[in-house]
Amino acid sequence: MIPDQSAGRGAAPGPLDRAAVVAGYRRNCAELEAALAAASPEALRRRSAGTRWNNEELLYHMVFGYTVVLALLPLVRIFGRLPVSINRGFAWLLNAGTAPFDAVNYWGSKGGALIFNRRRMAARLRRQTSALERRLHREAESGLGRRMYFPTRWDPFFKETMTLADVYAYPVAHFDFHAAQLSFDAPPGPAAGPGK
Repeated sequence: MIPDQSAGRGAAPGPLDRAAVVAGYRRNCAELEAALAAASPEALRRRSAGTRWNNEELLYHMVFGYTVVLALLPLVRIFGRLPVSINRGFAWLLNAGTAPFDAVNYWGSKGGALIFNRRRMAARLRRQTSALERRLHREAESGLGRRMYFPTRWDPFFKETMTLADVYAYPVAHFDFHAAQLSFDAPPGPAAGPGK
């Protein structure tokens, strides 16, 4: 919990292992490229395990996790300087809008996979991870401790408060979680909702 002074203050987090985060980015790129190269068009159209997306849509959603991080970084920098009451209020407002977010999240990944499909998503992920890697290397250690409140109902990997370091590490955990739901070789089980 953050002391009620500023969302950007509080106990300093441990140092971020930047090399491990970058290695995760590069591993995710290699895994996406390998999956796209190995999967048949039929396998990509097969429904994933535990979501309502097919495998290609889920792969796009995994890539989109990196897109989200690029948008979140400036938000954490801004909200990390604002009073806790504003931070909490913003997170509460976003949590209240979880149902519309889930719909946008679901349909956005379905539509996004039509544009950034099997032929384009690997290049998109490479561009995004390269941009994140450059930004991460430029971050001051003190800046990585800046934090804000997050809408915990939006994503299982969102914590009540997250530092800039947490946000840089987030897309690897998000990608790895959803990679286990891909069903290229076996028929999927019942869908568990739109997935996040």
